[in-house]
Amino acid sequence: MKASGLAFSLLSAAFYLLWTPSTGLKTLHLGKCVITTNLQEIRNGFSEIRGSVQAKDGNIDVRILRRTESLQDTKPADRCCLLRHLLRLYLDRVFKNYQTPDHHTLRKISSLANSFLTIKKDLWHCHAHMTCHCGEGATKKYSQILSHFEELEPQAAVVKALGELDILLQWMEETE
Repeated sequence: MKASGLAFSLLSAAFYLLWTPSTGLKTLHLGKCVITTNLQEIRNGFSEIRGSVQAKDGNIDVRILRRTESLQDTKPADRCCLLRHLLRLYLDRVFKNYQTPDHHTLRKISSLANSFLTIKKDLWHCHAHMTCHCGEGATKKYSQILSHFEELEPQAAVVKALGELDILLQWMEETE
């Protein structure tokens, strides 16, 4: 009897360990491109630094990722391209240029950047297989976002964009 209880416990533990890493996986439907990523892990990493990043944002009346204009009304066919552009913005201009003496925040930003690189790689595969077309809508929306970004001083824009990462993550979660 004890042996069957032990076997059940071991089986339960093994199932838990195998199941746990995939619980945060989310399938993103970006037009014809479909990818899977761990948005919960990204969101958790960002939530650890959100307060300190947003506290540095002195431009509370300005938004780079305006919900209604930029992201929410994006057509499904334009989502892949817009996300590719946004990932490039965050990788090339935001994560690289965020300045802080806090090593914990820098480690979290590095982790976020690595997660974005993985998503970017998956989107590249879609682009290579012609399932990530850049239409006029995506290009126009990205131009608006970039314009909002460039209206601010460079470091202020980096702080603002990083502080608004939750808007981007929410949009990604809603791409069903």
